[in-house]
Amino acid sequence: MSGKTVTRADLAESVFRKVGLSRTESAELVETVIDEICNAIVRGESVKLSSFATFQVRDKNERIGRNPKTGEEVPISPRRVMTFKASNVLKQRVLKAHTARKTKQKVQSSAS
Repeated sequence: MSGKTVTRADLAESVFRKVGLSRTESAELVETVIDEICNAIVRGESVKLSSFATFQVRDKNERIGRNPKTGEEVPISPRRVMTFKASNVLKQRVLKAHTARKTKQKVQSSAS
């Protein structure tokens, strides 16, 4: 795992390099897209980005949980949660990258 976190600034820089907008316009575009996704989720709408993922708000019912230290039962109140479900295309890309990385590591370690 690389340990790098991609930030809004990284996304804006990528748009700047690949699309050719100014840095300011690229940053505004990234912010607009993120705002639209957030607003749709807040309204309770699903956001489906084809070949990437679906973001959804789901209602969770009240249930009984358990304190792991004491074993005491604790009621967990009903709430709304946001879910992220990766598309099959994204899952396959991640798996392919993982497999390629493992293969590369094996080749490097056997060459040593």
